[in-house]
Amino acid sequence: MDSLGAAPGLAAWGLMTGVAMVNSGLSTFEALLMGVIVFAGSSQLAAIPLIAAGAPMWVVLATGFCVNLRFVVFSAHLRPYMMHLPLWERLVSGYLTTDLTYVLFTRRYPHHGGSPHDLLAQQAYLAGNSGVNWLAWVGMSIVGVLLARLIPSAWGLGFAGILALLGILFSLASSPLRWVSAGVAGAAAVAAFALPFKLNILLAIAAAVALSLLLEATRDARRRPPLAP
Repeated sequence: MDSLGAAPGLAAWGLMTGVAMVNSGLSTFEALLMGVIVFAGSSQLAAIPLIAAGAPMWVVLATGFCVNLRFVVFSAHLRPYMMHLPLWERLVSGYLTTDLTYVLFTRRYPHHGGSPHDLLAQQAYLAGNSGVNWLAWVGMSIVGVLLARLIPSAWGLGFAGILALLGILFSLASSPLRWVSAGVAGAAAVAAFALPFKLNILLAIAAAVALSLLLEATRDARRRPPLAP
C-alpha cells in the first residue's frame, strides 16, 4: 500500500493527538469517542484548544466545519468513482477518506474506470490505503488516550504530524492558484494569530477561499471569447 510510507508519521501524530485530548480536559471515554467518531486530525487539533479554553460550542463547531470544508471538494471530485456503490458503502468511504488517501487515489487513478474490473480495482486501492491510514491514526490515538499521563509532550512526536501535513500540502500544491491560496492562508493565520479561540484559522480559510474564487472567476472571464457585435 502506498500509504505505508506515511503511516509512521500519522501514527506519531495520532499518538500525540490522543495525549492532547486527555490533557485538554476530556474524559477518557470522551477522548476515545472523539478519536474514533471524528477521525479528522486537523479538525481535532483545531477543536482541542478551543474546548480546553471553554470556547462557545458554535466556535468549536464552526472551526471544525471550516477546517474540513476541503472534503466537499474531495467528495465532488470522487463522486463519479463512487456512484455505482450502495449508499452505505459511499458513507463508509466518505468517513475513511482523508487528505492522504485522496491524494494517493487521484494520482493513481486520474480518471474513473468504466468497466466493472476497473471500478473494483479502484475501490480496492482506496479501501486498502484508507484501512492503513485509519489503523495508524485511530490505533495510536487510542494508545495516546490510554497512556496520556505517561507520554511527556517534550518528546515532540507531534512534529511528525506536521511533517506529514507538509508532505500532503506539497503534493496538493500543483498549480499557481493553489500556491497562492496556501500562501494567503498562511499569511492571514499569522497576521490574525492574536485573535481569541483560534479564530485566525477561520479567517485564514475565509481569506484563501475568497481570493481563490475571485482569481478563478477572473481567469475564466478572460478565457471566454468576446461576444460578437
